[in-house]
Amino acid sequence: MFETPQGLATLILVPDQHIAAPAAAQAKDALGDKWQPLSDLWRTKQLQYTWLRGLMERHADFWQVTGDALDYAMASLKLDDAALRERLMGLYLRLHTYPEVKETLSRLKAGGMKLAILSNGAPSMLAAAASRLRHAPSEMCFLSSNAWDAHAARACGYRVLWCNRFGQAPERIPEAPDAEITTLSALPEIVGP
Repeated sequence: MFETPQGLATLILVPDQHIAAPAAAQAKDALGDKWQPLSDLWRTKQLQYTWLRGLMERHADFWQVTGDALDYAMASLKLDDAALRERLMGLYLRLHTYPEVKETLSRLKAGGMKLAILSNGAPSMLAAAASRLRHAPSEMCFLSSNAWDAHAARACGYRVLWCNRFGQAPERIPEAPDAEITTLSALPEIVGP
């Protein structure tokens, strides 16, 4: 059970792991029945390339990794269409949020909660966030739909919520999240002032 510590002042949010699906879904007219396989492969490769580059110490910004992953997914599905690639990358810049996000974030902010968004985290980034926000990790809540991010943040001392919208099985790695939610609308009651 998640217990809100005294002085919890900051909530850190991480983008959703299913982020590529809406872009691919908006291009169904061009992709047909390949939109879901493209979406799945695009996101899988995006994550794999991010991890591999990190292990190899060959950084590329997330936009480059996203494009490389899309190129792989399109080639795998025999989609050779530069205009479609450009369209998909453009759609990726205009992704929609889940229905409850705006209201939930507004409620948290109105309650005095500091909000921050992090992506492509590493322990050094998590430490820098705590330093910049002038709070110990234990005074902050890290929220992610990516279970592996949640585990990593917990290992760095953060309070952690995992937003498991799609009922995924728990990861088999150490440092489990403090609690699991299925929608962000639960946040104000859990972490609110």
